[in-house]
Formats: sequence, structure tokens, C-alpha cells
Amino acid sequence: MHELGISRNIVAIVAEAAAGRRVRRVTVEIGKLSGILADAVAFCFEAAAHGTVLEGAALEIVEIDGRARCLSCGAEFTVPSWGIACACGSARLAHLAGEELKIKTMEIDEVH
Repeated sequence: MHELGISRNIVAIVAEAAAGRRVRRVTVEIGKLSGILADAVAFCFEAAAHGTVLEGAALEIVEIDGRARCLSCGAEFTVPSWGIACACGSARLAHLAGEELKIKTMEIDEVH
């Protein structure tokens, strides 16, 4: 399950950015076409965060729909999976969204 490794990487990146401050919430974007199971990342996050400044932090996952632009007619549309053709019949597509994995925000305690 590579989602455990992904969860550990998210925790490591956020912990480094937090510089020792407690993390309350992390928001992550996961593309629906990325091959990453959002539910599995959510499941693994708690274990990965155990014993770190992220322990007890809420994880918010925003799933991003797949989007493509047809290179033949220019139409942009949502794609549920790659290998879909445009309504014009062309399979020449530029991938616009849906493959990402991004840490968007983190909420941390202020330094006093």
C-alpha cells in the first residue's frame, strides 16, 4: 500500500514546515486520476502522524476531478478515467487536472 508512504511523506513535509509547532489541520488535494486512494491516505494518516507534531491533527482531503482539453476541437471536459475520447471523437487530449497530489494548507499553533 503506497498510501502509507504517501501519508508518511505528507507528515514529514508538514512537520518540517511547522518547525516544532503543533499542527491542527492539513488540507491535501488528491486527483481522482492519480492512482492514489484518498480513503487509504486518510486511514494511514493517523498512524503516520503518531508521535509527531501532527498527532491529533485533522486531515482534510479535497478530491480533484479529472479534466482534459481536446487537442482537436479545444473542448474542455471532465474525464472519469484516462482513455476517454472527446465528444468530437478525438482521443488526443491534454491532461489539465486530476493527477495531482498537493499539500494546500496547514493550520499550526502560533509561537508564544
